[in-house]
This record gives sequence, structure tokens and C-alpha cells, in this order.
Amino acid sequence: MSGRFDAIIIGAGQAGPPLAGRLTAAGMNVAIVERKLFGGTCVNTGCTPTKTLIANAHAAHLARRAADYGVTLGGAVGVDMKAVKARKDAISGNSRRSVENWLRGMKGCTVLQGHARFVSANEISVNGETLVSERIFINVGGRAAVPDMPGVDKVHYLTNSTILDLDILPRHLVVVGGSYVGLEFAQMYRRFGSEVTVVEKASRLVHREDPDVSEAIRGILENEGITVRCNAECISFSPHGEDIVVGVKCVEGEPEALGSHVLLAVGRRPNTDDLGLENAGVATDKRGYITVDDQLSTSVPGIWALGDCNGKGAFTHTAYNDFEIVAANLFGDDPRRVSDRITAYALYTDPPLGRVGMTEAEARKSGRSVLVGSRPMTRVNRAVEKGETQGFMKVLVDADSNEILGASILGTGGDEAVHCILDIMYAKAPYTTIQRAVHIHPTVSELIPTILGELNPLE
Repeated sequence: MSGRFDAIIIGAGQAGPPLAGRLTAAGMNVAIVERKLFGGTCVNTGCTPTKTLIANAHAAHLARRAADYGVTLGGAVGVDMKAVKARKDAISGNSRRSVENWLRGMKGCTVLQGHARFVSANEISVNGETLVSERIFINVGGRAAVPDMPGVDKVHYLTNSTILDLDILPRHLVVVGGSYVGLEFAQMYRRFGSEVTVVEKASRLVHREDPDVSEAIRGILENEGITVRCNAECISFSPHGEDIVVGVKCVEGEPEALGSHVLLAVGRRPNTDDLGLENAGVATDKRGYITVDDQLSTSVPGIWALGDCNGKGAFTHTAYNDFEIVAANLFGDDPRRVSDRITAYALYTDPPLGRVGMTEAEARKSGRSVLVGSRPMTRVNRAVEKGETQGFMKVLVDADSNEILGASILGTGGDEAVHCILDIMYAKAPYTTIQRAVHIHPTVSELIPTILGELNPLE
């Protein structure tokens, strides 16, 4: 369908569909183009399928711990990987269909499936047809990066997307990349029953976190039987019969790991290399991320970039916030900005890590006078009662302004409890506001006021 539209949206991820809803509600005639799966990374290869699998793996783990709770099972715990995959596919598929049905039923919205490419700054080509608009919004997301490591082209490897197609249990999964995606899959497959080795080039896991957080996470994984190999400076691959040899050459340990399957979890890249951005004059950085300003406008007036492809966030919640920022600036006297956003995310290992604001290292580097409070989960009643006492909580405060600078909650419920800190940070209220709050007992959150009443200078 060739024609002129009030707006064109390229990509139906987490920002595109709600933006289509807002634009059509304002009376605009909108075209949204999706070349593959509606819902983007989150629904198809990210949050929805992986957190479903993590829940499956948690059930297996809890069943193996049944005796700890006085529960007797009739035999060994088994995992049916075909049933595991079927549950994941059903939940992910329902979410994908919901997004597509919403868009196709949206008044004023034309849904096109195909590969969109820019012809000029206000024209795109889809399936041989040309669409024209003075407003174009790019929401094309990203995909797994595959670095040119020695031998990688000689072996069969998995990415965060293709591993979701497995309906068998790998005998030995070697995870290359000890960061957020890799660690979730590592623990998940260990709990399903695989032998698992994590290979990380840096000196510690999730090296963007503080050392105490990294070491605690490593301990949690090793306690479940996962082998961790850090300082892997010379990662390489070679076939060995039906297996794969992963060269690591760490300072300590064997120089190689032999696995039946290899997962590459070494970063992401934006889906911008085949959009014809050069035809529109849209600028990108050296990694391919679209350059945007604080309100998500690109270098070309009338073109915006939202979600993972702009390099301003790699999460569903930041992509959705990108939609909110664009909509607020288009339709209201509400100049929202990316820079208003406070860093917040979670690592969904078990227990999870909830993170907001600065790390301890960042707080030190800021030159502020910093107070810190911490508490092990062994001293959190709710964690003790649940039999889940691994991890700790840590909160950082500016000693002069009483502003909360950041927090790390690694422990049961940490991904939820951290939000009471995040909300106070957005309110720009002093830490004493939450310190004096009366929280429900027994919860994980109730110990946050206690921690804030026991602050000490950061040494």
C-alpha cells in the first residue's frame, strides 16, 4: 500500500505499538512496519521467554530442595525439556499475538509486514511500495553480537535467541560471557540438569557491578555447581567430534573447556545496518547506534529513534519510557528527557539483583562525601523464613544532601524491594523519608529503613 501517512513507525517492539496507540488517538493516520515478530525482543527472545524458563528452572531447583522444607518426594526430580519449551512458547506466543491483534484492530493504524528501508528523509520502501511521512519513528531493537573470535566460524554456537529453540538438555553448556544474559542462562540450564561452565574475559563476573556484588553472584553460582572461568584472555573455538573445545587459557585452571553446546552471550548490536539510514542522512555512532538528543530526535528533523537501537538503554522499561518521552514532547507541554531517567535494572539470577542509581565505584568517583549501609540477607527475617538467605543489601547516600545515590539488593525479592528506593530517588526526597516509614513485617523491604538508620562513612 503506497501512500502518505501522518506518521510511520518502523518496528513493533516495546515503544512502537504504544506510540501507534497515542498517535492514532490524536487522530493521525499511522503505518507501522514489522519485518518479523510483533512485540520485539522482550516478548520473543528476551524478558517473556527467559523469565518463563527461569520460573521453570526455579521449580526444579525447589523440588530438589524439598527435604529442606520437610517435604518428601517419591523419587528423583526430572525435567521434561519439551514440556519446558512448550510452556515458554505458549506464554511468549500469547504475548506476541496480543500485540499484533491490538495493532491490527487499532483504528487509523495500517499494519505492514516486511523489511523497511529509507529512500530519503521522509520516504521508506516496504515490499516494493513507497510510504511517505514527515514523521518517522525508528524502533528496530537489537540482536546478539558475534565477535570475530578465533574459530567461531568453525563451530555451531547458540545465541540468546537460538537457545530458545532447544527442546533437549545440553550435556555440558559452555557460556561465553559472564554478564547479565549469560548468567541467567547458566543458572537456568544448571537447574535443568546440564553441566555448565561460564567463561568471562574480565577478571570478575558482571564487572560493571561492585566487586562485592560480583563475588557474591559468583559464590551463588558456584554453590550450584557451575564452573566459573574468569580472566579468559584467549577465547577460541574448535570442533572435537560432536563436541566443541573452547580455549580459555586463564591464569589458573585447565586451558580448555569441552562442551556439547556453546552459548555466545558477549553483547548486543543494533538492527540498524540494513535500514538505509545513509539515504536519510541519519547519523549513527561507531557501533551502529542511532545518535539522538535528550528527547530522542535524530540528526534529521522529523525522525526519532526509540528503544535499543539508540543506545540509551537496553531494557523493556527504557524502551517504553522512550515512547513516553516522545509522546509527551509531541502532544503536551511536558518536555520530558532521557537524562531525567535514573538507572534501574535487574539481573534475574536466583536470588535476583535489583540495581538503582550509582554503584559504590561511581559514588567514589563522583567526589561526594558518601555514607553506606548494608545488611546480609541472613539478617532478613523474610529471607530466613523462606530458606533463601544468599546475598545482601547495600544503600549509598550523599552525606551532605541526604540524597540516596544508589542501591544494590542481591537477595530474594531484591528486584521488587529496590523500587521503594527508586521511588524516593525520583521524588528527590531525603533518605530520612523512607527511614521513618513503617513497612510491613515480614518483608525484605522492611529492612531498608533499618539499613538507612545504620549508615557509616564509605571508607
